[in-house]
Amino acid sequence: MPRSPKDTFITVYGRKPVLEALDNAELRVDKVVLAEGSRGEPVRAIVAAARARDVPVQWASAHRVKVLAGNGHHDQGVLADVVAPRMQPVDDFLLDLGNAPASVLVLDRVTNPSNVGMVLRSATAAGLDGVLLPRRGVPAIDPLVIKASAGVAFRAPVLRASTAEEGCALLRGGGFAVFGLDAGGASLLDADLPRRVALVLGNETDGLSAAVRAECDGTLAIPMQGGVESLNVASAAAVAAFELFRRRG
Repeated sequence: MPRSPKDTFITVYGRKPVLEALDNAELRVDKVVLAEGSRGEPVRAIVAAARARDVPVQWASAHRVKVLAGNGHHDQGVLADVVAPRMQPVDDFLLDLGNAPASVLVLDRVTNPSNVGMVLRSATAAGLDGVLLPRRGVPAIDPLVIKASAGVAFRAPVLRASTAEEGCALLRGGGFAVFGLDAGGASLLDADLPRRVALVLGNETDGLSAAVRAECDGTLAIPMQGGVESLNVASAAAVAAFELFRRRG
């Protein structure tokens, strides 16, 4: 089954982000799309940079560019599809994984782009095998997410599923134990974790959704001291990611 472009590319929009992507030799840009009638020095610079790298430049209506960018206020009439080499659907990830152990984070309705970007950065730094970003309920990987990740989002091991609950079900079917991170759970630091484990981080305000909680094998907590009730979701993800890294030895 052909892979969706949304599971292959990160769409960058806006004149400066697109030009930065074209100027970054480490990134493979699939194509640039410009709104018909776009003019000016920034547009000429984008076209020249694309031609210098043999990147196809397509022209489309301004409305079409807005639809493709998914952000009608900030696209500035231009977008670029950048190849994300480690992005793949959960099904493909499980097939490639074979019988190997693995550690994954799952985002359940995490809505702040900065949090998403920081989670991607921490998980990649800790060498985790994947971060499940569902297509619904979590922001797309846009310039805000990319900025918060310090550019790591392009090479992060992103896993895709329609929803967080679907992704958790697929992971469980692939031999993963799935645990939600919740203040009422047992200590993550003391838990006996299996060789394949996924830890789910819930919404910044409401925590784990009922649908995802139903897919979990249990809940685990990061122990808190000093009267602190909880951590920001990005901070919790960093603690969880490096605890999983520590256990790998």
